[in-house]
Amino acid sequence: MKIFDIHAHIYPDAIADRAVYAISHAYDDIEVRNDGRLTTLLKRMDEAGVTRCAAHSVATTPHQVDSINHFVLDAAHAHPERLAPFGTLHPDTPWPDRAVDQMVTDGFRGVKLHPEFQGFKVDEPRALDMFSAIAGRLPVLLHCGDYRCDNSAPERIKRMLREVKGLKLICAHLGGWTTWEAAAAELIGQDVWVDTSSAIYALDAPTSVNIIRGYGTDRVLFGTDYPMWTPREEVERFLRLPLSDDEKERILWRNHLALLGDNI
Repeated sequence: MKIFDIHAHIYPDAIADRAVYAISHAYDDIEVRNDGRLTTLLKRMDEAGVTRCAAHSVATTPHQVDSINHFVLDAAHAHPERLAPFGTLHPDTPWPDRAVDQMVTDGFRGVKLHPEFQGFKVDEPRALDMFSAIAGRLPVLLHCGDYRCDNSAPERIKRMLREVKGLKLICAHLGGWTTWEAAAAELIGQDVWVDTSSAIYALDAPTSVNIIRGYGTDRVLFGTDYPMWTPREEVERFLRLPLSDDEKERILWRNHLALLGDNI
């Protein structure tokens, strides 16, 4: 069975250790299982049987956008059969329309955003301008959920979707990290996709399956959240869920073809 991982972060070797430390510190010193380097990701993909993944990083300031996008694009060009590049933007990026035009020209397949790390609420005016620039051009993989703040709360996501038409939105972490069931209660039925990253590690199997089927197994994408978790362990967790073989194949492979295009 082919596997596509929609959620893998990579960092340049020179800053990978600092980036992993920052992630751990941001999430109450949770253990990050991997070092965030591209070489390690490729090794872990092989160990897990992952065919291809969406690779990305997040710009915490506007001036980081270009350097991060160049790094991710270079990695994808070096490993075109393994990596699908997702770019980044920042809500304070000047001329977001031009930035998105450049990402499309460069061959990015989506955009990764993290409202908590980037310091914005998804329904505030500058965020709406950014999402409007992306809508109809590229899918957005959005970190969603955090019990400590409401930057990406489902109510805000719903307001944003009412304002921004034509946005292909992937709500990471089954719609809300640490708020999985509450997020599902609000977002099921909305025009969103979700991924499984940083979710099924914390939920029992019946709850995971109920949430996944609630969104619809044609709207769920497999994700590992590398380097947070080890891909092989995430694949094994997912395969243990009491889903049918057809449902698993959709989530692990076929759904990303429908979302990103069958030429990926």
